[in-house]
Amino acid sequence: MTVTDDFADRVFFGHVLTMDDTHPSVEAVAIRGDRIVLSGSRDEIASLVGPATTITELGTATLMPGFVEAHGHPLTEAVFLGPKVVDLRPVVAPSADDVMRILHAAVDAAPPTGTYANGWDPLLQVGLPQPTLAWLNELSPVLPLAIMHNSGHSAYFNTAAAAAAGVTRDTPDPVGSSFGRDEHGELDGSLRETGAAAMIFGDALSLTPPEFIEALGAESRRLNAVGITTVGELGYSPASAPVLDAAREAGALTVRLRLYEMSSAARSSAAVPGNGDALVRQIGIKLWADGSPWVGNIATSFPYLDTPGTRAMGLEPGHRGHANYTPAQIAEISEAYFTAGWQLACHVHGDAAVDTVLDAWEAMLQKHPRDNHRLRLEHVGSMTAAQFTRAAALGITTSIFIDHLYYWGDVLVDELFGPEHGAQWAAAGSAAASGILFSFHNDGQVTPAEPLRNIEIAATRRSRSGRVLAPAERISVEHALRAETINSAYQLFSDHEVGSIAPGKFADLVVLARSPLDSWEADAQGDAPAVGSIADIRVLETVLGGVTVYLAE
Repeated sequence: MTVTDDFADRVFFGHVLTMDDTHPSVEAVAIRGDRIVLSGSRDEIASLVGPATTITELGTATLMPGFVEAHGHPLTEAVFLGPKVVDLRPVVAPSADDVMRILHAAVDAAPPTGTYANGWDPLLQVGLPQPTLAWLNELSPVLPLAIMHNSGHSAYFNTAAAAAAGVTRDTPDPVGSSFGRDEHGELDGSLRETGAAAMIFGDALSLTPPEFIEALGAESRRLNAVGITTVGELGYSPASAPVLDAAREAGALTVRLRLYEMSSAARSSAAVPGNGDALVRQIGIKLWADGSPWVGNIATSFPYLDTPGTRAMGLEPGHRGHANYTPAQIAEISEAYFTAGWQLACHVHGDAAVDTVLDAWEAMLQKHPRDNHRLRLEHVGSMTAAQFTRAAALGITTSIFIDHLYYWGDVLVDELFGPEHGAQWAAAGSAAASGILFSFHNDGQVTPAEPLRNIEIAATRRSRSGRVLAPAERISVEHALRAETINSAYQLFSDHEVGSIAPGKFADLVVLARSPLDSWEADAQGDAPAVGSIADIRVLETVLGGVTVYLAE
């Protein structure tokens, strides 16, 4: 490492986890401008300390690269956690009584545009009523009322909301989405998937540029507060480009965005792969195979259980989910974008849907071979060990929704799929054994962005109740840290600039009150300590390009 005559703007002395295989742990890091100029021993870095250099002695704290959220929805979350949406998520309203209290108050105080809410989850908020059209119309007989399921894959709306959106019985279903209809073909007040949801919620939740700037600023602060400096936006629409540009110019954006445009009927994008810069860059296309386990529309080789939970979801005994797209549609959509040079990221949960996507992509890669394609499978709840191995052989990567185990772990086993399939959910151990590159994510706003909890859950596999699910699927804290940093950066085609601490990379950093490596160790039987040891580590500071964007009070 060559030391120049120029001094550093800031240096950190203390415990540093780099996520760089060549120097996994160092004593010091030097920053000049927005870049890391040197990492190494205290003595090496001392030569870069000048009269104006800011010196940070870490003490018992640990410096790491900023966390990278491989699969998020910050632009959507900025809206859905904004002032126009009533927050019903289980993290805010844990019980059915809480939900109904908040919802009744919102309807009573609704503006002329009506009430739009997000976070309905009968599996976690046990005792919620069935959101039928009649019930929704009774709750809000005049003004629009629409409620998004916590998964984001279904929603419920009253007659006034349909009228406000211009949706009628004759409105065709968008590809991959559907409006629920009764035996007479009339709307029943339900919908499935993004295309239909956008028609009900889109115009009602549109923000002016000043409103969006404020909302994205709030979202950036939420991400920075948990140490996130780069996030994949897996639901990007080019229509949001003007307001995104305005927010950037206003300084509201304090995370790097890697954009995945939603696939469309056109099967093409006006952009080119890699369009943008280090702060905002469009790199991929998002497509879907199936839906959400929490609404019953994932394609599995095994049925759902017949339980009070599945009955509350409206599922019949022996229900088996199905994909939202046919194998031919997945193949056609994938090939159209892939041959245009795009990276693909496909939402898929059920093991049967995983096979469908792998079949399509294997044939596509044989027909159109490409090095370094970094194709992505998203969420992969019931993906099997054999499927991870097959995907790894094709150079495919995965992003695992590991937080499902914490929030829905008990539900997965007791209410949905039983111990054989439910406990094996989010099988990070199998992924690690296969050699596949994988990341973790929270899919905001489904669960709050919480990389430290993801790391803990991957290492412990403990649900909120303390139950351990498939302990053989645990991975080491070190492996989990990679999933939240350099592996995520790789998936986002950004590992050359973020994800580890190394000279030349952006100074995107997080200071933790203590090291995650000191927070968890398995005993001889493989049992883990109580939940909280890693998830509760305090984020002290987050730095983006050498600039502090979060500082704990």
